Amino acid sequence: MTGWLTEAVPRGRVAAFRTLVYLFVAADLVVFTPWVRSRVDVPGDLYRPLFIGRLLSLPTPTPALVAVIFWVLLALALLAATGRAPRLLGWAVFALYFEWMIVAMSYGKVDHDRFGLLVALAVLPTAGRARHGDPTRSEAGGWALRVTQIAVVCTYFLAAWAKFRFGGLDWATGSVLARAIIRRGTDLADLIAQVPHLLIVAQFGILAFELLSPLVFVLPQRWRMATVGFFYSFHLVTIATITISFAPHLVAMASFLPLERVRPVVWARRLLTRGRGTPGSDAAPPTPAGPLTGPEPAVGPAAGG
Repeated sequence: MTGWLTEAVPRGRVAAFRTLVYLFVAADLVVFTPWVRSRVDVPGDLYRPLFIGRLLSLPTPTPALVAVIFWVLLALALLAATGRAPRLLGWAVFALYFEWMIVAMSYGKVDHDRFGLLVALAVLPTAGRARHGDPTRSEAGGWALRVTQIAVVCTYFLAAWAKFRFGGLDWATGSVLARAIIRRGTDLADLIAQVPHLLIVAQFGILAFELLSPLVFVLPQRWRMATVGFFYSFHLVTIATITISFAPHLVAMASFLPLERVRPVVWARRLLTRGRGTPGSDAAPPTPAGPLTGPEPAVGPAAGG
């Protein structure tokens, strides 16, 4: 079990995942959750902190406090995305984003798609330094990615458990998806809803998918990647039909992917190098002597004879 939890991965994968996560945190502040800054304008008695907020005796947020968290977190997340000071910046980003989420989710609605991302932020500082493209394998990095993967799968499995806890089998046989389509469905969803019994079949399928999600850990690598691809396609369909985004969860799920193969900086350099080529520079360079070609024969008097 310990070997599975700490299965070594290339440091380049850790570096790429770290950059992706911290860049998303910055994007989340300005794209997905900017409304947190306006939420604190409501009366303070509407603030009902989550259990962890009550346990830590966190103060009732004020516009000034939230503004400070926003700007400091934005700056630190961008710095952390470069890979510098991974522990210092990593812990700081986790603490500030954790508080940002407590403020966001303490006014009556809690989004479960943030769980995997929060776990990733908590464990990435333990992975230590990692450079993009570094093939050296790291058990500490492997542990950080594995724990994030477990959090991602728990998000699915516990979602099924919550459905049974609060809705029982009525969740699968009821009109859950129909209500979602009425509230926020797209034209594609309207077409799907016209197929008899399809929504009921889809609800049973969602439950089966969530309950069986832990099997991704026992599949061979090839099938595991295919299963993760199915996870992503499931969320693509969800966005296309009922416009529910699981963006933080999708970022955390990238912990399953061989991200070390994604080298945008290297690709950009190659494009720039090709773009700077001059006319005639595409001529074939001289072939160097080697064990297969041998030296070129001499020509002229130096050839002897």
